[in-house]
Amino acid sequence: MSLSKRLSLIGGMVEPGSRVCDVGTDHGYLPAFLYKSGRCASVCATDIREKPLLSARKNLAAAGADGVELYLCDGLEKITRDMADTVIIAGMGGEVISGIIERASFLRDTGVTLILQPTTSADKLRVFLAENGFCVLCEKAVEENGILYSVMRCAFCGMAYRADGARKYIGLIKPDCDEGRAYIGKQYAIIKKRADELKNTGKNAFRLKEDLTVLSELEKLLGEGEKNGV
Repeated sequence: MSLSKRLSLIGGMVEPGSRVCDVGTDHGYLPAFLYKSGRCASVCATDIREKPLLSARKNLAAAGADGVELYLCDGLEKITRDMADTVIIAGMGGEVISGIIERASFLRDTGVTLILQPTTSADKLRVFLAENGFCVLCEKAVEENGILYSVMRCAFCGMAYRADGARKYIGLIKPDCDEGRAYIGKQYAIIKKRADELKNTGKNAFRLKEDLTVLSELEKLLGEGEKNGV
């Protein structure tokens, strides 16, 4: 079975032999694909609502992926460390993802990988990860239905760090492809609009100074992308 470009990027970050849990699975397409690929030792999925889980069950059966275990629960409430070493949390807001991570202590164990795809508040998710000792190992941008998303592969490193400046807004995304450049350009436009409003109102000089510094960093990255022909 085929996946959308966004789900393909997420699935491509799963290491062979992983025990995967897809949180908030909704339609169940990703766990069905991972199970059928034969790359994973096991696949399970959760959803907080019964209706999507019933839909997922039908889709899994139709795909011949009956071996995927489904759990009706909030986040990772019914999932333990021995059930998953790779946890996918995609298609939710950054603050919701942060809450799910915060409540699941086993995600701080050695050998556990997180694959995250926030729909909103990616900047807040990056700050949460940094403050709670989760290192972002790689991050890529992807466009789907005209919307740009970030997909992050993370693991607990145990040391808090700062996600500030441009890193807060674009993470590890680089202008080395069209989607990466578009993602950075979008963040630039959002911050530029806010900085212009702050200039006009004359309020929050500290925030304005911070925004201007970030804009300078993003301009430099976009300029490097142009030099490389992206």
